[in-house]
This record gives sequence, structure tokens and C-alpha cells, in this order.
Amino acid sequence: MTPAHEDSPLEGDAASASAEPAHETEEGRSVGPLAPPSLALGVIGNCAFSALVDQHARIVWCCLPRFDGDPVFDALLHPAEGASAFAIELEDQVSARQWYEPNTAVLRTELRDARGNGIEVTDFCPRFYSRSRYFRPLTLVRRVRPVQGSPRIRVRLDLRYDWGRSVPTITRGSNHVRYVGEEMTLRLNTDAPVSHVLAQQPFVITREYNFLLGTDETLADGIADTARLFEQETVAYWRKWSQRLALPLEWQEAVIRAAITLKLSLYEDTGAIVAAMTTSIPEAPGSQRNWDYRYCWLRDAFFVVRALNSLSEVGTMEDYLRWLGNVVAGAKGGHIQPLYGIGLERELPESFVDSLVGYRGMGPVRVGNQAQEHCQHDVYGNIVLGAAQAFHDHRLLRRSGLHDFHYLEQVGEKAIEVYGTPDAGMWELRTRARIHTSSALMSWAACDRIATIAQVLELPERAAYWSGHATRMREEIIERAWSEERQAFAESFGGRDLDASVLLMAEVNFIDPKDPRFVSTVEALERSLCDGPFMRRYEAPDDFGRPETAFNICTFWRIDALARIGRKAEARAIFERMLAARNHLGLLSEDTHPVTGEMWGNFPQTYSMVGLINAAVRLSEPWDSKI
Repeated sequence: MTPAHEDSPLEGDAASASAEPAHETEEGRSVGPLAPPSLALGVIGNCAFSALVDQHARIVWCCLPRFDGDPVFDALLHPAEGASAFAIELEDQVSARQWYEPNTAVLRTELRDARGNGIEVTDFCPRFYSRSRYFRPLTLVRRVRPVQGSPRIRVRLDLRYDWGRSVPTITRGSNHVRYVGEEMTLRLNTDAPVSHVLAQQPFVITREYNFLLGTDETLADGIADTARLFEQETVAYWRKWSQRLALPLEWQEAVIRAAITLKLSLYEDTGAIVAAMTTSIPEAPGSQRNWDYRYCWLRDAFFVVRALNSLSEVGTMEDYLRWLGNVVAGAKGGHIQPLYGIGLERELPESFVDSLVGYRGMGPVRVGNQAQEHCQHDVYGNIVLGAAQAFHDHRLLRRSGLHDFHYLEQVGEKAIEVYGTPDAGMWELRTRARIHTSSALMSWAACDRIATIAQVLELPERAAYWSGHATRMREEIIERAWSEERQAFAESFGGRDLDASVLLMAEVNFIDPKDPRFVSTVEALERSLCDGPFMRRYEAPDDFGRPETAFNICTFWRIDALARIGRKAEARAIFERMLAARNHLGLLSEDTHPVTGEMWGNFPQTYSMVGLINAAVRLSEPWDSKI
């Protein structure tokens, strides 16, 4: 199956949404279909905040002043009266087409009506280099231009604060509207008729109009000039950023889109990387597996950094190492949580939001994440793996040295301390603790990598110390994790249940992928966890029963394992299926339903986009095979 193209007409979820009946205005005239909530969405952002735009040019999700903030547009989680969104509606709309400006995070949506009239909506968040810094204001820019005929549009800007509970006070000026709340005030600067915007009155457009929604500040220059400059500079920034990527020969468009999406998940102010930009998208229909992913998991962030590093994009790693260094220094050699807030917040209490009904009415809506209370022992290995390249890479503006090594040794000592003790595991099981193989594996990885770093720093005694621990752990993991009954490495020491996370043994170079025990493990996992090309996380029921959907990163781990053990043709076929599972813009959520093919789970999921990059790099033909 061929991958989605960025300039293709809407397919899948988008196509079904386009078939929805049009809704009526008070004048009785249709203004276009109201799409049901789906993950046929585009993401825009600037490494300070982000927004999700549906296929009809509605901004349905946007948290401010940062990723984990209050959703001022919440229609994604509130498909009911009172939902907040920012819509540019074309009267009598009958079709829509959406694409990214190539190699950028600038999104374009073309809407056509029954008479052939059309508009193009351009959405982006400004990001470019200016005055010796990256300029990334809390500003959404929307530019609307007629592309054919005399289109009639309606602007619906329904904004809410406090998770939909608070309606702002609205004041107006000649070219702006202020949305005043108790804790935040946003300003819309526009050269469109303010009266039409406030009244949500349809009007004919014969020229371009601009809408800049952001902080309550007056623009330094004219509205149109500012919007035009911001677009020009933002396009230039992303094109230059993409140009520097070391891409595989095959699937370049898919890899570029995945890389840009990972970059957008960086909160540049602190260096944190969010796992996803949403909360409470269910992992499966009606499952109540609804979690808040707008925080920084050390595990997920490591894999993001690793994937971007494989494309020679090391800037994100340098930002993340700032955040990681603060986490390690703050721990003072003690317990480190599996996740933190993007501002290094330790407390992320989990609560329910009763003002929002949830995605497609499938609540609950959660804020915060109880997993910050967990002991997940793989975290120490993920820290070391995330920091290791900084000791070897001569391109970095600041290479790590002896001082950083001492901090890393503190993390390694914790890895030794927790090795072989029960924890919640990488899947964050809330009511079951075991000695998880994946956690023990990461303790080994911590010791192994610290030993290598000690050799680079010419510290032979420390290298021997850490190598000794790594050797001991490896021997024990091989013995205690192996299930003779299942002919596979099990998910826990002495256990029999299977878990896809043991596939990481090959990725972290713990075992030769051609080792018969690893090959047998892959085959056992395929028999127990696979639904066709897709792979679930584990087979044992958890707190909510058996998983229904496939976890995308596990499918990508399977692809990687198959390629390593010599089944490359199968790996490529499954990879093509995963490319086809993306939405019309090339994005993935956390989960794929193996029967319907629909996306579930929080969106866009960094883990999934990481898997796409890793698979493409692993499977692509080399450049010298074609040139």
C-alpha cells in the first residue's frame, strides 16, 4: 500500500467526515459540514505551544500558555453544545483538501463550495531566528484568501477558559477583539471586519484576510504585513531545518513529516519533550483508558532524541540535555520519577474534568498523571542512554565531560540499587508489580554505557567497575527472563507472560539479533500478540482487561526486529501497512485498531513518529544504490 502524500485529497477519516450533512445557519443556509471528532488532524506549533486543526479548517484543540495548559479550544474533547473552536467556514462547502507546505509546519486547507468558489486557509505558529534567538511567540496565525469566484465565509471564534467552564468578557477595537479572562487575556488582531467576526456573520471575501490570535499586545507593524512576514520567515526556517536532515533514500516525505512533528513536541524554554499534545483520547473505544500525555516521560524523550540523532538533528538533544541535567541534579542521587512536568514539576496530581464530555463522548477527561508516583526502574537506563551521545559527539556546542560523568554515575548507582526489584514496568501497570525484564534490561544498559563513557574519558578503574555490573546483570537477565515453556524471553523474571518490550534487547545491543533465543522470542510474540501486521503490548489482562488496540511503537519494534534477524521483506510489507495507517497528513496517534484501522490514543504520539523514523532508516536502500 502506498503511503499518504502531503498534498493528497482527504482520505479515510477525513473522507467520512466530509460526507457528514451540512448544518444550518439562522438564515437557513448551509455553511459546511460539522465533522465528528476524529484524529484526521494537522498539528501546528513553534516549540512553545501547539494547536490541532481539523480537515475543515477548525482549530479544535489548543492549550495555553504551554502544552499542559488550559485548552482555550476544546472541541476535540467536547463534541457538544458549548464547545470552543476557531473555525473559518465556507458557506455551502462540499469538499476539502489539506496539506502541509512541503518540509514545513505550515498547514494549508482548501475549501470548495457547491458553485466552485474556493478559499485557502493557511495556519501556522511563527518560529524563526531573530535578534540572536528563536522567535516563538504565543501566537496563532490564520490567513484566508479566495482562490476562485466570490466565496462567502463565516468566522466562528468561540473561546473558553478554565477547561470550558469560563466564558471570557469580550471587548473590541477597530481592528482587534480582546477575550478577557480571570487568569489570561487573548487578543485577536485582524484586518477582517470586526463586526462580522463578532456577530459570526457571513461575508463575501474578495481579498486576503489575516487573523493573529495571541497575547494581549499591540502589533508593532500592520496586520497584513506582520502575517505575511511571519509566514515568509517561518516557511524559510522549517525548510532550512529540514534541509539539514540526513535522510534515508526511501520514504523521505514520511520521515521529514515525522521529524518535524517530533521537533514540535519540544518545549524549548526548558528542553522538555512531551509524549503527545492531547489528553484523554481513549486507547480504544469506550475503554476508559484515557490518560494525560502532555508531560515529559524520560523514556519517550530518550527515544525522540535517538530518532532525531539518527537524522543528524542534534539540536533537540542539546535542548533536552538541559532539562535532563536539571532532573538529575535535583534528584541528588535519589529516586527519579518516570515523568515530570515540562517545567520540571514533580507533582502532577490526577483529576477529572467534568465540564468536558470527552472524545466522542467517551470520558473521562483527565488532567495530570498518577504515573509520576510510580517506581519505573527503566528510567535510569533511559537517562544514561539519552545522555551518552553527548560524551562522544564532537559536533555539539557543549560536549559532556568529567563533571557530567559524576552525575551520570549517581544515576548508574540507582540503576544498580533497583535492579532485580519489582516495579510498575514501562507500561505503568497501576495494580501489579513484578521484576520486569525491560526494567532490568535498562539497568544493564545504564551500566554498559557508563562503562563505555569511562573508557572515552580514560578512567580504566571506573570502566572496569561498570563493566563488571553490566556483565553480572546480563548473565542473570539471560537466565531468569528466559521461559523454557514459551521458548521466549518473558515480560518478568520467572514469568511466562509475553510482552513486546523485550524486543528492545536488540535495539540496545544487549543480544545478537541472530541469537536463536531472540529469534524464537520474536516468533513467540508474533503468535501471541499480533493481529495481522499490528502488535499489542502484552498478553496478560491489566487493570482494564485485555488491550483491544495495537500499540504502534510495538509494531515498529517488530519491524526493527524482523529486519535485524533477516526477514527484511516482511518488515518492509508491515512498514507499508503502518504508513497507510497514518492520517491524511502523515501523522500517527498512539494506537491502531486492528479491525477498523482507526487511530486511537493521544495525538500526535511521539513514540509512534519515532518508530516510523527508525523503521525507515533501518529498511531503506542505501543512497549509493541509486546514485
